[in-house]
Amino acid sequence: MARTTTFTKRSLISKANKAMVLSTTIAAFILVFTLVAGKSLAGQMGYQNKVIDAKKTALKHLKEDLQARDTLQQSYNSFIAQNPNVLGGEANTSGDKNGNNAQIILDALPSRYDFPALTTSLEKMIQGQNLKIAGITGTDEEAAQASNATSPNPQPVPMPFQIQVNGSYQSVKDMTDVMQKSIRPFQIQTLELSGDQSNMLARFSAQTYYQPEKNLNITTKVVK
Repeated sequence: MARTTTFTKRSLISKANKAMVLSTTIAAFILVFTLVAGKSLAGQMGYQNKVIDAKKTALKHLKEDLQARDTLQQSYNSFIAQNPNVLGGEANTSGDKNGNNAQIILDALPSRYDFPALTTSLEKMIQGQNLKIAGITGTDEEAAQASNATSPNPQPVPMPFQIQVNGSYQSVKDMTDVMQKSIRPFQIQTLELSGDQSNMLARFSAQTYYQPEKNLNITTKVVK
């Protein structure tokens, strides 16, 4: 009878120990799972908060950009509607001093490299001063400048050229005055004169400029 009672107690103790080990194992598993899941959830919450903050910042910048766009549009409309224009000419007609202000600005500083157009303008300018064209030379860098069509921070790019003209001294002087007063900037670097006042050969070494269009770099940001 005593042996049976002892065996029963040992059996109960063994079962209790097994149950305790099982419960402890389950509790440890649940604790570890909870810690890992909590850490993952905290990381996800932190990431989502960063995303929300980034979206709020982007939205704020977008609203500011839209307001700036509207202000710029109003200013531009007023600028091109100005009559007379900045040169004192008619805004709604064409001519030397006519045209809206936007077109005048583009004529003053073109946004694209165009050497043939420059030579055409020089020919018209020379002939307008009663001078004969002896030569217009320069290097057409259209292929080299093709990659410079736009820029996030555009700067004026020089376009060097050389011209030779024949005419009176007064006509050569008038030519230099026209170049200096031209709406398109011309920088005369050297001027060589030969001949007499009635028949003079003038050699100009000069440069003008163009300025590439400004581009807007719209980028995406990876939130980490």
